[in-house]
Amino acid sequence: MNLYNFNIMKIGFIIPSLASLGIAVNAQNLPNVICILADDIGYQDLSCYGARKISTPNLDNLAANGVRFTNAYSPASTSSPSRYAMLTGEYAWRKNVGILPADAPLSISQDNITWPKIMKRLGYNTAIVGKWHLGVGEKGTPVDFNSSIKAGPLAVGFDYCYYFPGTNDRVPCVFIEQDKVVGLDSNDPIQVSYKKKVGDWPTGKENPEKLVLKHHLGHNNTIINGIGRIGWMTGGKSALWNDETMAEDLCNKAIEYIKENKKKPFFLYYAPQNAHEPRVPSRQFRGKSKAGIYGDVIEEFDYCVGRVIQCLKNEGLYDNTIIIVSSDNAPMIKEGYDDGALENINGHNPYGNLRGEKYSLHEGGTKVPFIFSWPDRIKEPFLQEQPFCYMDLMATIPSLIGHKLDKNNMVDTEDASELFIKENAGLYRQFICTQNNGGDLSLRMGKWKFIPGKPGVQAELYNLEEDPSEIRNVNFAYPQIAWKFRQYIKTLNKK
Repeated sequence: MNLYNFNIMKIGFIIPSLASLGIAVNAQNLPNVICILADDIGYQDLSCYGARKISTPNLDNLAANGVRFTNAYSPASTSSPSRYAMLTGEYAWRKNVGILPADAPLSISQDNITWPKIMKRLGYNTAIVGKWHLGVGEKGTPVDFNSSIKAGPLAVGFDYCYYFPGTNDRVPCVFIEQDKVVGLDSNDPIQVSYKKKVGDWPTGKENPEKLVLKHHLGHNNTIINGIGRIGWMTGGKSALWNDETMAEDLCNKAIEYIKENKKKPFFLYYAPQNAHEPRVPSRQFRGKSKAGIYGDVIEEFDYCVGRVIQCLKNEGLYDNTIIIVSSDNAPMIKEGYDDGALENINGHNPYGNLRGEKYSLHEGGTKVPFIFSWPDRIKEPFLQEQPFCYMDLMATIPSLIGHKLDKNNMVDTEDASELFIKENAGLYRQFICTQNNGGDLSLRMGKWKFIPGKPGVQAELYNLEEDPSEIRNVNFAYPQIAWKFRQYIKTLNKK
């Protein structure tokens, strides 16, 4: 979809559901919007979703006074495709977007309509603070972290950005503000490679004695702060982040942005690193939870959310601020590092009764916590049980604030605003589609869940009402249901 086809005049209608409630939205009372996307937090990792050994009082309070979704899905079971779909309203498998190295080119076309571009045209100042993981720089030209980096968040609709380019287990371990690496000494230029070692900094493979956190699978390249990373780097010593204060540093930036932009409606995409590996909670939270280091970083995440909420209250912004909290996908508790998370989790189960984990097409990979708060509008809290995928936030949030998108400006995203204001809302789309990192699909339609087969791999069909753990494959028992799903997939592929 070309940006120049985006017609702001086509999104100026008050949607009937809000108009019938007597809600009028204009430039003077537009709500602020904060989308908080955690990293690798599972469906049952918050106490308001059933966790008993992890305490999340700030998130619990947000859910108790807003809308808590019980069947919300991330668009994918890994990071980059989920974030791509949320910001573009387009399935990431259409563009073959999977987990990206930190030096990958920008994966979002600069001509595309995006969620932040839409918000800008509605009068918002837009910002991202935290994890990006969608590529930086132009295709065909290796990104130079020592010069101006234009092709990143600034190119797709954000007015302000303070971000780290990949994941916290990947080099370069630096923050970028606007288009420059923060704190970089020009006499110590950064070199990055994901193909071969650069410079003479020690690596986890060659110098395991220098590690303070042992690697488990991979993660044995350049050592930064005593932790082996994916990829090699050298230089930029003065710009390196501190893993122990990373959550607080990002939270401080989010709060700073709120304070500096409180006089104009703002859209803030706040993306902390918790609970992604390497898990390095601050001293305040180390050993605090009853679920080991895994629980510690989640309690730290809750604390950061609480600080953001308190800032909004202090500035008189809380009541008219939409806050969304979810996760990019489910966790894999022991993946890259031997941090004791799995061994010391003390009976906590991030997945509940769900099958699968990060990377999986089953429920445990993409079913995530999802909390919606808007005190000025949600006067009676409720549970929303209808299935929802947050790729649809791009169409939903404009509708909620009175500006319904024109269908011509939407690729895959659909308006789910009724789910956010009405407990007994119906299904807003025919099916929910999620993917794994390789672009394989799963579809949910009402109570049914379908995973297409491959040569040599049987298709899977589950009745989630009777079998939420996806144990009994009833593909052969209900061939007509399976056939209907296959027709939906054909429709998707033709789009």
